Amino acid sequence: MRFLGVTETCDLGALYLCLKDEGHEVRVAISEPEARGTLAGLIEQVEDWRSQLDWISEAGIDGIILFESVSEGFGALQDELRAQGYQVIGGSAFGDRLENDRAFAQRLLAEHGFPAGHVHEFRDAPEADAFIANRRRRYVLKFSGPDFASSDNYIGQMPDGRDVQAMLRRRADDGAATFILMDFIEGIEMGVGAYFDGERFIRPACLDWEHKRFFAGDMGELTGEMGTVATFDRSAGFFDRTLGLLEPVLRGHGHVGYINLNTIVNEQGIWPLEFTCRFGYPGFAILSPLQRTPWSALFRMMLRHEPPVFETEAGFSVGVLLTTPPFPYTRKQVPEPTGLPVMFDGELSATDKRHFHFGEIGSEGGDLVTSGLYGWTMVVTGHGSTIDAARQDAYARAGRVHIPNARYRLDIGDRLAGGDLARLEGWGLLC
Repeated sequence: MRFLGVTETCDLGALYLCLKDEGHEVRVAISEPEARGTLAGLIEQVEDWRSQLDWISEAGIDGIILFESVSEGFGALQDELRAQGYQVIGGSAFGDRLENDRAFAQRLLAEHGFPAGHVHEFRDAPEADAFIANRRRRYVLKFSGPDFASSDNYIGQMPDGRDVQAMLRRRADDGAATFILMDFIEGIEMGVGAYFDGERFIRPACLDWEHKRFFAGDMGELTGEMGTVATFDRSAGFFDRTLGLLEPVLRGHGHVGYINLNTIVNEQGIWPLEFTCRFGYPGFAILSPLQRTPWSALFRMMLRHEPPVFETEAGFSVGVLLTTPPFPYTRKQVPEPTGLPVMFDGELSATDKRHFHFGEIGSEGGDLVTSGLYGWTMVVTGHGSTIDAARQDAYARAGRVHIPNARYRLDIGDRLAGGDLARLEGWGLLC
């Protein structure tokens, strides 16, 4: 098969390497100049993905274009390519709107029976400031659109919302930015995700528990993700109450790719937070050890509408993100060098290789080195029948990686194993 990756910063590097290891032809077009060191010397890179369309067409049904991003216009572009007969996996214009237009997504969810009334949309910071003044409580501030980083959002700490008001006043000049205020809801953050083939979800769905803060103990910047616990086990009931309800809505919009709904759950119910309508990263890497069906076979299944079930491993996968400076910022903000050596203790077995997922890594003179825009260097995973076993497996492997100035959280999965999983079981959400 032939795969053409269309990307800005090459976040799916580990996936492209998996496809190459499976024996397929892979080419990647990276648009961000500072990201072109990623996968250099490891995967063939091309300047312009459009110049490769004939190469994809020559492969017929075995030619696939992979899109990573929900940047402005990418979803519509994928829809256009599908209309021209190309096989495209990644997202859609509708998926882009679900992810980027938070208020639209919440209205759609409310129409399908999800809780409503806890999300408030604004385009004007002073208006939101006045709203909080008249409705004192704790809030979460989230900006809409693909141009905002996770660190732009803010989880309020004060019960009267004064800290969120202060953040809004600091951003009073962002007059064009649409944002929401969400009532803070106490509970357990939990995601559910599945692959969609344009008509239906492929089963099983996964469940995931992300760790978004930079430091252990959930302190520091919101990074997007520092590590995750994931499983395909006992996901059917939660899927049926969440993403499964949206299958008729998604059908007909041409979306082919991964979809995740992040939620807060408590004794009162399931409260939707936001969608991811593309490959999640590092989520795709953390799911990879649990997917017995190879990536290429899964993609073929999605495009050819084969029986919508793939093979998975039982148990949990724990993923830990290893970063280097300037993460969680970019080299456009903080001028940190690339080219740091990436080394391992001992030889890597075939099993080990399934658990080291390269992020911003390239090859120079045959040696692995750091690269890219962010310092999003590597995901290390572990697999086990319990969360604790998977954690021990992941951290044992992480200890074998040697990169100057590398840092990562040491508490991924602690809270879930220490009581949250039992609470979820008690609420009847795992079945």
